[in-house]
Amino acid sequence: MSNANNPDSARVSRANASPARTFGVSPEQSFLFLVCKIKARDGETPSPTRETRALPRVCLHASRSAIAVLFASSALLFAQTPTPLPSSTPTDPASEPVVLAVAKVMPAVVNINAERVVRRQIRDPFEDFATEFFGTYRSQPREVRQRLQSLGSGFIVDPAGYIVTNEHVVQRAADLRIEVTTSDGKVYNAHYITGDPKKDLAFIKIDGQSGFPFINLDNPSPNLLGQTVIVLGNSVGYGSSISRGVLSGLKRDITIDNLEYKDLLQTDAAINPGNSGGPVVDIAGRLVGVSSAKMAFTPQGVPTQGLGFAIPAETVREVVKGFKAVAQKKPSAQQPPSNSNQPAAANADRLFGMQLQDLTAELTDAFDLVPGRGVLVSAVEPGSPAAEIGVERGLVIYRVGRHDVNSVKSIEGLLGRVQSGMTVDFTVGVVRNDGTRQIQTVPLTAR
Repeated sequence: MSNANNPDSARVSRANASPARTFGVSPEQSFLFLVCKIKARDGETPSPTRETRALPRVCLHASRSAIAVLFASSALLFAQTPTPLPSSTPTDPASEPVVLAVAKVMPAVVNINAERVVRRQIRDPFEDFATEFFGTYRSQPREVRQRLQSLGSGFIVDPAGYIVTNEHVVQRAADLRIEVTTSDGKVYNAHYITGDPKKDLAFIKIDGQSGFPFINLDNPSPNLLGQTVIVLGNSVGYGSSISRGVLSGLKRDITIDNLEYKDLLQTDAAINPGNSGGPVVDIAGRLVGVSSAKMAFTPQGVPTQGLGFAIPAETVREVVKGFKAVAQKKPSAQQPPSNSNQPAAANADRLFGMQLQDLTAELTDAFDLVPGRGVLVSAVEPGSPAAEIGVERGLVIYRVGRHDVNSVKSIEGLLGRVQSGMTVDFTVGVVRNDGTRQIQTVPLTAR
């Protein structure tokens, strides 16, 4: 039977079509389909050949295939989800440059608690009273010791424990006591080595320790205007605090509280009380400078915002070279003198917060006290062990422990070996010539 009369011949020939076919239709059939459309449009009837008898079936198949491909392509287009572009911003806060810089520098930052004992001579509190009775009576000058505390910041610049801070944080004074606290909460004693009041820089050292993390002064920040800076320190007593800003200016000369500062860096990062002496670093952890001052008001009294100042890292590096030369000539630590070599008045003041004075015959008669007994309490430090237990100025100490006392010197031997934390019984009060007795034994714990 002829293939032209076999209705399955078209299907067989289509199934065995060459790879050149598109969507199951050969190029020849596509051409015939186009001719079929044109002739149908012009009202012509295709000639009855083998090819034209297959044309309606070819045309129908091609149309269906084209429609199927069109819908499939549309479905595929709408089904695809656009792939987002990679974000240039880190999603993990731990990878932020500022966070990494703080983690690198913070172990070298310390909080500083400095206690200075200032001595000054004052008139005896009973001098006016005694002068009223004895005219030309004049007592010996009395020394008063005041304890002043200051809080600040600093940073370690050498693994041996050398620390840079501001001079005004650890000013040179008698009986200076310094404690430093590292970012991990460990507390160390430190001692003052030297300082430069004009540069407002000081050098202290942790006692008997080494192996500390430190900030390298040999690789300072380039200090470019607009760069990000980070202030670290003991802001208003909150340890390990940070603030962030930009480097706003260079070579600033300012005057604050009658002190002149020259060639400072300016930043809008917050510098609060307690930040003094702490480091200012860039986002690579390199030293920018040392926090030094904040201008809250202009000289004309106009309030300001975002005006903090720091000593440049280059200045710090040069000054520290001189500080280290001084440190090499000094002993590793300043040992406090032995208690037995200190006067008893200093012991009573240092341990219990009491100023003592011998009772002269004139004072004994003036206050109608039993003569030859006791030592006068001429001053009591607020908040001291003596003040907390109720000892007041004007009372008399008659006994220390089991020993009667009648002079400051006699107390000297009794308090010479007392250490911090030890408890001593004091018998205090007033015993008058008329037999009136108001005395009490109180325990005082040495601080």
